[in-house]
Amino acid sequence: MTKKGVHLDAPAPDAALLGPVQVRELAERLEVRPTKQWGQNFVVDANTVRKIVRVAGVGADDTVVEVGPGLGSLTLALLPVVSRVIAVEVDPRLAGALEATVATYQPEHVDRLRLVAADALTVTKLPGTDPTALVANLPYNISVPVVLSFLERFPTIERVLVMVQLEVAERLAAPPGSRIYGVPSLKAAWYADVSLAGRVGRTVFWPMPNVDSGLVSMVRREAPATAASREQVFRCIDAAFLHRRKALRGALATWAGSPNLAEQALVRAGVDPRERGEQLGIADFARIAESRVEAEPGADESHPRAATGKKGRHKNA
Repeated sequence: MTKKGVHLDAPAPDAALLGPVQVRELAERLEVRPTKQWGQNFVVDANTVRKIVRVAGVGADDTVVEVGPGLGSLTLALLPVVSRVIAVEVDPRLAGALEATVATYQPEHVDRLRLVAADALTVTKLPGTDPTALVANLPYNISVPVVLSFLERFPTIERVLVMVQLEVAERLAAPPGSRIYGVPSLKAAWYADVSLAGRVGRTVFWPMPNVDSGLVSMVRREAPATAASREQVFRCIDAAFLHRRKALRGALATWAGSPNLAEQALVRAGVDPRERGEQLGIADFARIAESRVEAEPGADESHPRAATGKKGRHKNA
């Protein structure tokens, strides 16, 4: 396939990817010792990075942002398939070596790589064409903040496929009512339809972590229709799960101004005040935030200031 006259190749052969020997040689030459601070576990299996690219569904029309490329294992799998890879790397030694690694293994694809040497959580602009996908093996300690911040800052990202700790992956993809459903599940659902796209064993990494990993797929969709802002909805979610086992009337009392005001907001949103947050979907929280009744000094709680809300309850993930 082509894009603007540029030929997009088939998936990379083993000789153009990094295996266990190459990863260790690169790390030794760069004097890189994987650190817990940056959650560094490098993929050493060619089939795993090819699977990530395949499941991500990216192709000739895509500009992919990759957070934490490390030594370049996934970068080398992406470059033959997509139009451009924007790699964001915080470790200065790894950032400084990535272009040379690509030049060694895939010299024909050097011009498809753009490097951003920065902390992903501080990145607000990316060079060149707007990204259409986020594909990454994310450091475990920043995985959820990175995904949420990139979906917020770069609305052109239509698809996400990230490899994270299996526990994090399952939490992100959990449905309402699940034991592991919570704040990450809801905030991810604000932006996208989220699903668990596969499991990855710990043996494909160096150094080998203590847990397995999971692939999380996200396909962007419209946020729930609401007069409340994203920030207002997220504050409501945070409040509801601060006391997870409480009924929403009590859990949202501080957020709303009092238990009575919380109950009034819930009723206006069509939500039973006896429910808990873990039973509601993102559309429910959008309605609750929209229906919030602000507490005012001296206000009669039996006649609160009106707030706009939609009646009728529809749980949505």
